[in-house]
Amino acid sequence: MKIVAGVDEVGRGSLIGPVYAAAVILNKSIDKKILRDSKKLSKTRRETLAKYIKKNSMWAIGKASVREIEKINIFHASMLAMKRAIIKLKKKPSLILIDGNKSPNIKNYNFTCVIKGDQKIPSISAASIIAKVTRDKIISNLGKKFGGYYWDKNCGYGTKEHLKAIKNLGITSHHRKTFSPINKIKKVSRRNTISSYLKKF
Repeated sequence: MKIVAGVDEVGRGSLIGPVYAAAVILNKSIDKKILRDSKKLSKTRRETLAKYIKKNSMWAIGKASVREIEKINIFHASMLAMKRAIIKLKKKPSLILIDGNKSPNIKNYNFTCVIKGDQKIPSISAASIIAKVTRDKIISNLGKKFGGYYWDKNCGYGTKEHLKAIKNLGITSHHRKTFSPINKIKKVSRRNTISSYLKKF
């Protein structure tokens, strides 16, 4: 029997936290018509569907940390998160459908890339939903410890509120230091510190 898994990642464009990926093998009984791209669903609907998908499929989550993102860049970190999710599946898929035009390098696995796959392929849609709900919850909880950055609302993306908070409150250990504009703000902050120091003499 052919086992097909859908894979998607979330958090590539965020300025903070890990990038997450999910791999999902749907059961035959699942209602594929209700599965949509996670970005086109409300938060409440995503969370409801995530529970439904988990009960009616085989799934796994993978992630790559902020340090890994800074070390190998966001593209390779995304591929690493996908690879970890795929390998964690209890059954090896006969075919893996990846959202986008690139797939991770894993020996003895068959991949097919699908542009806008999260809008076309139910299993990829399911993966996008689980990945986003998982990451959003973690980032929201993290935001409770770092008040003022509004991570519960912006999920770490570069909104005006978030960028303003970074300038006023500084860069945290969860920010991706190699990302623009974080790297630029970091440089500006360092110059301002040196300038202020020199004014004392």
